[in-house]
Amino acid sequence: MDHMERIGLVEAKALVASALMAQGISGEHAASVALALISAEAEGQTGHGFSRLEDYAAQARSGKVNAKAYITCRNTSQTALLINADFGFAYPALDVAIARGADVAHSYGSATMSITNSHHCGALSVQVEKLARKGLVGLMVANAPAAIAPWGSSTPVFGTNPIAFAAPRRDAAPLVIDLSLSRVARGKVMHARKTGQSIPSDWALDREGNPTTDPEAALSGSMLPAGDAKGTVLALMVEILASVFTGANSSAEVSSFFTQDGPPPGSGQFLLAIRPHDMDAFADRMEAVLQVIANLEGARLPGTRRADAIRQAEENGILVPRQYVELAQELASRHA
Repeated sequence: MDHMERIGLVEAKALVASALMAQGISGEHAASVALALISAEAEGQTGHGFSRLEDYAAQARSGKVNAKAYITCRNTSQTALLINADFGFAYPALDVAIARGADVAHSYGSATMSITNSHHCGALSVQVEKLARKGLVGLMVANAPAAIAPWGSSTPVFGTNPIAFAAPRRDAAPLVIDLSLSRVARGKVMHARKTGQSIPSDWALDREGNPTTDPEAALSGSMLPAGDAKGTVLALMVEILASVFTGANSSAEVSSFFTQDGPPPGSGQFLLAIRPHDMDAFADRMEAVLQVIANLEGARLPGTRRADAIRQAEENGILVPRQYVELAQELASRHA
């Protein structure tokens, strides 16, 4: 553990925000990105936390991410919103989408939020939980650079294309479900590469289609889908919602989230917010279903480990590779 450093959540957010502002990103947008990264880190999603900062900073400097993005939001119907991220970071656009979408859903019963010209959106769990804490059922999907081949092929077409869901509970934290359609999130492979670790052989294939434990070979090859053929079908469904429906780039067109070279990714996110017809009845039925699961020997509710990790992080801070903290400090000392 000598290479790890413990840092409090408030301090971590301030450090990441300072590092981003030093790259020319506005204070408001830097704070939004920092909150998302540290929230992901706190729940154990290390591939979407501190490990992303170096790449984000490099992309802001190169112009691959628009550091001066101007986010717009308009209604395309009474309950449908279209948010243009202006090729900036996804998180400020998500803030707009969730704030506006929640108001629409409470007024009309549901809302769809389509985000286009966007970027990497990290841990979707962080976003859908915001909707659930507003008393709404939330669903979110997103596309990403091509990393999964259609079943039977070796050519990546789909991104890891995650799906997340959250629902409010009466006297407990929301139920939150977040899954990547690759067997593991690609960010974990990137984190392994940056920290000099190998990966399990059932995570990814190299360019020749062979299982690999080398994260570099995995990143240039393809990720194995969750659920084999079923995973690739779900990835197609996500692709249609996140890119076709939103007008964003398809996964095959989305440039790398990891490098500073190339055009902006222009990826997409799609969110759905639904207001329960009767919140009390909904809460009663939710608890009845969840209690059945909780009473089964050996079973656990989805999100239990995530909730425990967040609680520990709030009490004790987070353990982060020292190299990431030192990099953030170095970035914060620079000027755009």
